[in-house]
Amino acid sequence: MSSEAGVLGVITGLRTRAIDVPLIRPWGTDVTEHHLIEVLVDTESGVTGHGFSWTPTIGAHSVLAMLDHDIRDFAVGRDADPATLWTPLWERLHEAGSGGVTTIAMAGLDLALWDAVGRAAQKPVADLIGERRASLRVYGSGVNRHYSLDQLVEQARRWADAGYSLVKLKVGGHPLAEDVDRVAAVRETIGPDVDLAIDANQLWTLDEAERAVGELSRFRLHWIEEPLRADDLLGHAALRSRIEVPVALGENLHTVYRFREAIELGAADIVQPNVIRVGGITPFLAIAELAEAAGIPVYPHLLPDLSGQLSLTLATETPIEDVEDASFERLGLLAEPGPIVIDGTVATPTGRPGLGIVLS
Repeated sequence: MSSEAGVLGVITGLRTRAIDVPLIRPWGTDVTEHHLIEVLVDTESGVTGHGFSWTPTIGAHSVLAMLDHDIRDFAVGRDADPATLWTPLWERLHEAGSGGVTTIAMAGLDLALWDAVGRAAQKPVADLIGERRASLRVYGSGVNRHYSLDQLVEQARRWADAGYSLVKLKVGGHPLAEDVDRVAAVRETIGPDVDLAIDANQLWTLDEAERAVGELSRFRLHWIEEPLRADDLLGHAALRSRIEVPVALGENLHTVYRFREAIELGAADIVQPNVIRVGGITPFLAIAELAEAAGIPVYPHLLPDLSGQLSLTLATETPIEDVEDASFERLGLLAEPGPIVIDGTVATPTGRPGLGIVLS
């Protein structure tokens, strides 16, 4: 990477733009839009890299402020090499927090630098990393806790008609008996041969999770995602010892250190890093390497336009998550054709240089 990034010279400017986009299918009564921060990085070579930071609910103003002040002040004048810039920048920002706003903001710069390297080399980012496959499976995902039972069944029927081999729905936030009815209805709709995962979004205590999984496991669950607070790695490890359903977590872990702890504590069967929340492609690759060494599959969280490109490079082939009507293309966020085309249950890269994500 250093040799390919070397042609860019130093960073000469960093520009940002806040973007709010309404969701076609709200993720809840209080989640009706997503927030992005476009990050444009100018380099000495004349190449401009396009990146972004993202938060579906809160924190966008804080992310924007960090980019416009601390990150810009540190980055301008330094080499435009994401692999060598990431750690010193993180060490500089660490006083403001090791993760969260810090890493979400850092992702905007990291993605823009990877994009600039790819544009300069006229290669997609997956080629820079080392592409291992030409296409990916896609799984259907719903942010559907607020759906009525009829709406949930309608969505499950759309998944079945599309031919997905894996689908995921939300649980928790309801009385357990209601969750049982909802999962049962989805299982009946998709049939016995489709893998079914459930996501509790950190809503249960350890005892509640054990009881709920015990009731829901009859529906042949592929995994239970974030059953407990994401920071409670010891709790997840304890839960794994009590249940037979695989445990998935990682979308709300922010550093390679927390992923290492999760793996070494035996807290997860599957890790799900969100490339924005961990700080970009540079730390994502380090997390994937840790997981590969431990024999744990990586399922990147959300953002198929970006996650799909990284999944092409993973050692273990895993499908990418496609939340219904939430891709950048469906939300009208792309000014140019995107880097990933999803056709039914298959995703293929378009071969655009860099990240291939130019926001409208």
